[in-house]
Amino acid sequence: MAIEIERKFLVTGTAWREAAHAVVPMAQGYLNDLAALDAGGQKASVRVRIQGDRAFLNLKSRERGASRQEFDYPIPVEDARALLALCVGGVIDKRRHLVHHAGKLWEVDEFLGDNAGLVVAEIELDHVDESFALPPWAGREVTDDVRYYNLALASHPFAAWRQEERG
Repeated sequence: MAIEIERKFLVTGTAWREAAHAVVPMAQGYLNDLAALDAGGQKASVRVRIQGDRAFLNLKSRERGASRQEFDYPIPVEDARALLALCVGGVIDKRRHLVHHAGKLWEVDEFLGDNAGLVVAEIELDHVDESFALPPWAGREVTDDVRYYNLALASHPFAAWRQEERG
């Protein structure tokens, strides 16, 4: 069983762009939505992702916080395109920028489309209490804020947020 331990932060400024060593375009959608998980009938999100020239089917347990079960399976890109057409909510369109900082890999997601204007950085850790250095462009932590989960952004995109929700 795979366990993902991930922390998520809002990004401030643009200094991270200069540090990025790779950019990967991504499109992803969900075969279930946040309401289904909140109702308790389902215990995991089911995601389809096209990442550059590869595609994956991903299942992630519904747990708040930094740690959750995650299963990732490669699938043919054509299958992923067909599955994206079956997804509920919108398709998340983003560019993932890979940035090394203080010996750790950060993934900076620059959202496009209905989530344009939102930039979030994630770091995967080996254990929940692992210490790490925050880059200067890492702002407020949103690990526990469900609104910033991609599953939530598919149903309630950043463009639909009221100004007070963005603060």
